[in-house]
Formats: sequence, C-alpha cells, structure tokens
Amino acid sequence: MAKRPDFLFDTPAGLPARKAALKLLDAVFRRGETLDMAEGSALKGLDKPADRALAKALAGEVLRWLVDLDALIDSAMKKPLPGDAKPRMVLRLMLAGWLRLDTPPHAVIATGLGLLAGGPRRLAHGVFSTLTKRKARLPAVPTPPDAVMMRWGERAADIAPGLALPPPLDLTLRDPAQTAELAGKLGGTSLMPGHVRLPRGQAVEQLEGFVEGAFWVQDLAASLPARLLGAGEGRRVLDLCAAPGGKTLQLAAAGWNVTALDISQKRLERLHENLERTRLDARVVVADALEWRPDVPFDAILLDAPCTATGTCRRHPDVLHRISQRHVLEMAELQSALLERALGWLADGGRIVFATCSLEAEEGEQQAGHIALSPDPVRADELPAGIAPTPEGWVRTHPGMLAEDGGLDGFFIARWARN
Repeated sequence: MAKRPDFLFDTPAGLPARKAALKLLDAVFRRGETLDMAEGSALKGLDKPADRALAKALAGEVLRWLVDLDALIDSAMKKPLPGDAKPRMVLRLMLAGWLRLDTPPHAVIATGLGLLAGGPRRLAHGVFSTLTKRKARLPAVPTPPDAVMMRWGERAADIAPGLALPPPLDLTLRDPAQTAELAGKLGGTSLMPGHVRLPRGQAVEQLEGFVEGAFWVQDLAASLPARLLGAGEGRRVLDLCAAPGGKTLQLAAAGWNVTALDISQKRLERLHENLERTRLDARVVVADALEWRPDVPFDAILLDAPCTATGTCRRHPDVLHRISQRHVLEMAELQSALLERALGWLADGGRIVFATCSLEAEEGEQQAGHIALSPDPVRADELPAGIAPTPEGWVRTHPGMLAEDGGLDGFFIARWARN
C-alpha cells in the first residue's frame, strides 16, 4: 500500500498563516478592501508575530507578481482556471512562497494543499509539481495588470522595477543637524539632510531615539512637499488633509505656526501621539475642508490631497488591483474642489504646495495645469540627488527612481506663489 503524504495526517506548521493570506487576498479581490482594512478580520487568531508577518508577506507577493504568477500557472494547464477560482488563488500563494519567499517545495505542498480541503488538491499538486520540475522562474521585473499599463502608458516600464520589493524604512528627523549622527547610530544611510534610511523589517519603537522623539516614519518622497515651504520663522501655515501627520511634524520642526486640519478624528490620533512624543506643537482641527473656513488667510498652505494612492504601490500593492479609472476621476474631482477652496485662504505673498501620492496624471499634472497663481518652480537643489524638477518646475517621483538606493513612493508636487 502506498504511503500517504504527510500533509494528509496533520495540520502542518504555517497552514494558519496561509489561510489568513487567502482571506487577505479574498478581501482585496472580492470586496475591494485595502490590505490594511482586511487585516483585522483576516489575521484574527494569529497570535504569533511571525505568522502574521508571513500572511502579509505572502499576500503582498501575490499582489506584486499576480500577472506573472498567472502566466506560470496557465503554462502548466491545458484548460486555464477561472481568474477567481480558489485553486488558482492557492497556486498563486504556493508559487509566491516558493519563488519569492524561498520556501522549499515540499513545505509549500504540505501547507498549500491544506487550503483545498474537499477541493481539487490533485490539480493544484500537479500544476505545482510541473512548474518545480521545469524550474520555473519569475521575470526580474513584475508585470503590472493590463488596466494599470493602460493608465501609465510608457511610464510603466520605468515604474515596474520599483514594484519588485517592499520598501525600506525611511525616517524623517526632527533636527536635520543630527542626520550624520543618527545615521551612524542606527546603521542607516541618508539621501538628504533630515532623512535616514534603514533596511525594512525593523521595529521602529525599539530604535535609539524613538522614545525621545528624534524621528518619525515617513517615505522620502512624502517628506518633499513640506520641505518645499522652507523655514517657517513663526509664520502661519495650514496643513490641509493633514492625517496621519508626518508633514505637520515637519512643518512644526521647521518653525511654522501650524494648523493641521483633517476630516478624520481617528486618523489624527497618530498625529496627537507623535506631537507628544516629539514635543512639537500644532493646532489640530477636525473638520471637512469643503465646509470649514479660516478666520484669517495663511502665509503658506500645504495640500497633500486625498487621492487613489497608486504611488504607494510598492508598500500597498493592493492598489494595483483595486483602483480603476472611475476611482481616479472621482478623486481628481475632489482634489479640484479642495484646491479651489485652499487658494482662497492664501495671503498675499504666500506660497501653496499641492501634492498627491498618485501616479495618475489626472491627479497631478492635469490639476496643476489649471492654477491661476504665479508658478514657483522647484529647484534641483531642493531635491535629493538623482531627482530633477520637470521642465514646468514640478516634481514627479515614482517607485523606479533611485532604485539602487531602495526607491521611493510616487508623488506629484507643484508650488505656486500669490504675488
């Protein structure tokens, strides 16, 4: 009598994490949720940090490499599985574990087939075995989904290399004069004053200087909009749509008298915590920017507008699959309304910076083309080495930039002045 495989006897180690990864992917594809939104229910019952990290890593790798994983699966089948079939999703997880997380094939089989209890285990086992025998490999660069390729056009080839890996950990420093000192203590590198980059996977709360409020987590590209307003010298600035608050901290540290406004009290909780930890000051207002009005104009305004956040695709790869052209147009309409209101709150001689963490032209370049103020072009010396302003004096970053140094998020940034 043939010996039954081990995976048929016991629940193998790692199976709960893979079940959770399956739930995360189901939330993204079936309900359109973000990975962050789905974590609460999908990871419930996973008590070990390692299991939670594995579930998120597996789901993230599937989302990054989905098109290429599907191509491998289809190459090993005579009749392709439907896109939403559970065996296809399980095979995606199995291949991601093997090809991206270096899980040995026997362990992949032991955990992966357990996800198909009562289902077509033999089919999944046969496809996976075929691919392992072929020594299948993924391409060096992920292939974005068709809808994303259509929106990004020729830029997709430059952006895609930045999607291959999760991002490193970027810190913005309260005191830029401590850049060299903190980079040395933490074992990091710096791409511009006030910035330190560390390898991903570190516990921020345990880093030297965290308790003292020496820094906060903020992608390098996300730190650029506030930098472009310069030193505050006690002048008044409005951080519009401020949550989660990294730019408010930057402005306060640069000497601005900050009013931080956001519609979400819950999302502002982290700002309150960081203000206390860093011992920085800001007036925090919970209000709808489309209804709120200031008493007097501001010397400067920073509008980091709500957007589709496609520029964060290397850290939130779910946006590659959730966001459609309809979402882009809806957010662009909201941004236009916010910009129109913000322009009316700017004092004579003041400057306004508009930014979105989006890679979509409708949420960036097309918005900037309709502003009736005097352009205040961004200079090359205001940006990290390797990032240059556009001919219009705007800033456009994407995940493929500075790839040799760890890359950065996708942002559009523009600046104007009221003369």
